[in-house]
Amino acid sequence: QPNCNDSTWPIIAPNYCSGIHQSPINIVSASAQPNATLTPFTFQNFNNTSALKTILNSGYTSEGWVVTIGSGVRVSGGGLSEAYDSLQFHLHWGNGSSVPGSEHTVDGKRYAMELHIVNSKSSYNQNTTLAVADSTGIAALGFFIEVRKDACTFFPSEVVFLSSGESTLMAPGISLDDLLVGVNRTKYYRYLGSLTTPMCNEAVVWTVFKDPIQVSKDLVSCSCVQHSKSCKSASQCVTDTISHFQIDLFSTTVHITNSSSPFVTNVYRDIQPAQPVTTQPSSSSSTFTSCYSVLLMALSLVLGRS
Repeated sequence: QPNCNDSTWPIIAPNYCSGIHQSPINIVSASAQPNATLTPFTFQNFNNTSALKTILNSGYTSEGWVVTIGSGVRVSGGGLSEAYDSLQFHLHWGNGSSVPGSEHTVDGKRYAMELHIVNSKSSYNQNTTLAVADSTGIAALGFFIEVRKDACTFFPSEVVFLSSGESTLMAPGISLDDLLVGVNRTKYYRYLGSLTTPMCNEAVVWTVFKDPIQVSKDLVSCSCVQHSKSCKSASQCVTDTISHFQIDLFSTTVHITNSSSPFVTNVYRDIQPAQPVTTQPSSSSSTFTSCYSVLLMALSLVLGRS
């Protein structure tokens, strides 16, 4: 509800939301300790272009909407104790392009948005009740989304307003890899924390990737989204990022309950007390270049169909 905010969560869920290992946190990059066990990840079926099923307005002001992920998509490696099944992803945002809304911050910097891919231990067969009762039952992958003034603008011709409980099918031909193109997934921070929404269970192995998601300025070829075609070479890629309009779209299309209720804005929890953070030793860093992500373009085509 509009009058519910994270300051009331310790009252709503005293056994969890007032715990000592809460998320999100501010990551102090200089304080992150090297950890040689933080090896590269294996992303299974992240290239499956039919794995993203529906986009749903959850009706919660703390989460906005979620995109469900089909079976067979999982992540392993990266210092995780076992494989984890990917369940859903969602975004956290502020109030349009003028108020950033990432949950985590790095050295005090808050990014425009933050993408979370939520995964549970494969041994629990997607039983989230069991997963949230385990201190490492959930593996959350966090990706920052950055906006720059030099990005171009995409205007949808028709906007689909999602009310509480409403959903729409995801456009075919979009995979998780498509959403994450351009992010070096070998560079990340690691800490143990919690869900960022009630019940705030302290059951999460957090991975926060250092590279922010960026989006290509070249929006002429929508076939990259609609027909599952990826960039063929580095020459097709550009260095501009998300347009302000695309950021604004998320805070002007999702209502709390229905089309006459307020829009869902400031979808993030305040920073919680610091936790120990680790990262890969500096010698394990690698050079990485690739195409820029079509994330915001893809989701804009879902929320605002052109």
